Amino acid sequence: MKLPYSWLKELIPALPPVTDLEPVFAHLGLPLEGVDDVPAPVEGVILASVQAAEPMEGTQLTKLTLDTGARGVKTVASGAPNAVGLPAGTMVALVTPGTTLGGMEYGARVMQGVESWGMCASAKELEIGEASAGILTFPAGTAAPGTPMAELWAADQVLDVEVTPNRADVLSALGLARDVAAYLNLEVKEPAMPAPPTQAGEIRVSLPDRGRTLDRDPAKKLRFGCDHFAARAVSGVHNGPAPLWMQRRVSLSGMRSIDLIVDTSNYVMLELGQPTALYDRRDVLNDTVVVAFGLREGESVRDLLGNTHQVGPEDLLILDGGLTDEPVPTVADAFDTMTEPKPGTHVLGIAGIVGGDHGHVRPDTRDVVIESAHFDPVLLRLTSTRLGLKTDAVYRFERGVDPLLAPKAAVRVAELLRAHGGGTPEAGQTLVGTPDVPGEITVTGTQVRALLGMDIPTAEMQGILTRLGCRVTGEGDTLTVVPPSWRVDLLIWQDLAEEVARLHGYAALPETLPTLRVHESNLGASAASEARGTLRRTLAGLGFQEVVTYTFTSDEEAGKARTEAPGVKLRNPMTTDRTGLRTALYPSLLKAAQVHAKGERTLLFELGRIFPASGEAERLGLLMRGDLAAPTHQPGVKGNFSVFKGLVEAVAATLGAGFELQQLRGADVPAALHPGIAGAVVWNGVRVGWLGALHPEIAQEFGLKGDTFVMEAALPLPGREWAFRDPSRAPAAWRDLAVITPAGVSYGEVAALLQQEAGELLASVEPFDVYQGEQVGAGNRSVAVRLVFRGARTLTDEDVDPVMDRLIAAVKAQGWSIREK
Repeated sequence: MKLPYSWLKELIPALPPVTDLEPVFAHLGLPLEGVDDVPAPVEGVILASVQAAEPMEGTQLTKLTLDTGARGVKTVASGAPNAVGLPAGTMVALVTPGTTLGGMEYGARVMQGVESWGMCASAKELEIGEASAGILTFPAGTAAPGTPMAELWAADQVLDVEVTPNRADVLSALGLARDVAAYLNLEVKEPAMPAPPTQAGEIRVSLPDRGRTLDRDPAKKLRFGCDHFAARAVSGVHNGPAPLWMQRRVSLSGMRSIDLIVDTSNYVMLELGQPTALYDRRDVLNDTVVVAFGLREGESVRDLLGNTHQVGPEDLLILDGGLTDEPVPTVADAFDTMTEPKPGTHVLGIAGIVGGDHGHVRPDTRDVVIESAHFDPVLLRLTSTRLGLKTDAVYRFERGVDPLLAPKAAVRVAELLRAHGGGTPEAGQTLVGTPDVPGEITVTGTQVRALLGMDIPTAEMQGILTRLGCRVTGEGDTLTVVPPSWRVDLLIWQDLAEEVARLHGYAALPETLPTLRVHESNLGASAASEARGTLRRTLAGLGFQEVVTYTFTSDEEAGKARTEAPGVKLRNPMTTDRTGLRTALYPSLLKAAQVHAKGERTLLFELGRIFPASGEAERLGLLMRGDLAAPTHQPGVKGNFSVFKGLVEAVAATLGAGFELQQLRGADVPAALHPGIAGAVVWNGVRVGWLGALHPEIAQEFGLKGDTFVMEAALPLPGREWAFRDPSRAPAAWRDLAVITPAGVSYGEVAALLQQEAGELLASVEPFDVYQGEQVGAGNRSVAVRLVFRGARTLTDEDVDPVMDRLIAAVKAQGWSIREK
């Protein structure tokens, strides 16, 4: 939020210099993102009074006859669109000849037969604002003609304050002044304004019921929509340029000055924090404003900027009284039972977000209706997000506006239109609804001290909360606190403790070691995180590098990787290649591998989440490309399937887990893998994923030349509890066995059969030879394995031979045979 220092200084007369404010804002939790020095207009820019504005025939220029004071009457040719028809007496900013501005020196020259003495400038040309669509104009009598602009538009410093979402109360000059003054223990000089009228106004207002449901979806409960609405009419307003001081503050706060009526609404929002809307009274039919949900499905609303929006039943609209003769609820009725807009109504705006084309303020507007209301922040945020509308008004409403501010803001707008536009506010004001305000909170000083670890007296806590606007009563150590209406974020006693710490000063926190108290329900809560950390360290120790990639993908990328298309789509994707949530991890690793230097070793891993149709899951992904070790004076280590599998086996061994890779064939092979180099990962006896060589066609799609090996496995990958035992003192007994099987039978199937039948004496099974040839027959192969037997004592042939007989019998029962030679 941007705010000129001079405005804050007016509200806090004793405010320190701007150079001393940075630590103040930091302690308040509202750090300054920057302080911009805004210079005054350069010397040579003066105020001039328009005597006549005449179009120059055959051109798009306007001849302005100006009273420049001591310099006499001058003429200027201007191409600005708002120069046409300027009323006599309107004042403009005139750059006199000889003035250098923006690196250019201005002079007097003849344009289309008219001597143009200098230039009438825009805010952007004067470098005092961003508006460039027209020249700066000010009300008649702003100052004597010839007055230097620098005297009226002084140099200033603009504070750029970072406001957290929970601090909606400081999104205004007055709100920020209250917080700063509370911290510095200074007085705030609030803007002078009359009290809101107590009698009923001329504008009738109807609000929706609380807690109504959508007819389309009875289970979907809408919130209150609007629970407080103030409306007031002002007649006879002379619309035109806003006073210079108002334009200056609006411009320095980052908004564009338009005219008196619009600027007044924006100014009050910046000053008090309450967004308001002003409608041309001619368009508010029957002097009636209706707040209703848009039950006309697919209704189009044209906003005041000319854009069209499709609203639905869940969107809150502001409507006029329409062309109906039905009676409208009286002002005393807090809520109308109306469930559908009446025939003939017009949309005045999308509530709390943007005004409509119907009813917007025009140059000839003289009578206005002021809308100042409190809307449901959640409802407005949903609507603004769905419609893609982010305005200054909804920015405040969605964070929480003071529920009691509406009538005060309406009075402030009416008073400014009276003082600077000659308008006449009506004697009464319509006020409908009963808003919810922050409730009473009870807290003890002991609670606050225990939470903060700071020794703050209860009396000081009471003083801090009182300075913040709270109504505090206390007896002993107990405080009963009623937060001010503008602090909608103070709901529980911990919120009060935070405020005490903020104003007492976080710098006063004692430097002591905290006492670690772990609730029994939290015992072991960090086990999953520690397991991930162990897995990360293990992989890093083997040479893998961790990557963290986006969880977003697209249908195109999923198609290239041959994985499931994303089922969870993003409503507002950042880019066209990130439109949904990924369903597999390996495409992210393939994209990461693309950026690595060609020919260099690439070992990547990622721990991340995927979102397939089966449900959200956490996965480990591994990728290997290139040689594991480049050759030097010693032979290197080629990167192949065996090396990749060995790295995974090393991970399992380090974690103390059991690892097995079972060959996959045919339809069981994942689409990501080469049909002949694919296996299922079995971890501690449970199949958790797959491992193998990347399918060549996928590698080509991603531009990856050479072999690429990938693995994807479900987490967690648990280790086993470590146990130690004495090594066996008895020697091992070895037997070799060659099993002839069809070529399609994997070694894993052979090993599983032997382990199952051998019993406890079999310590290990290891293959040492594979043979295919005439001796075993076409379509067969011989797998030779070494069987290691070990027992509590030295084993003899009488111990081992019966086991071997069982194994041979089991092999033959399977339909396989034993190779004798």
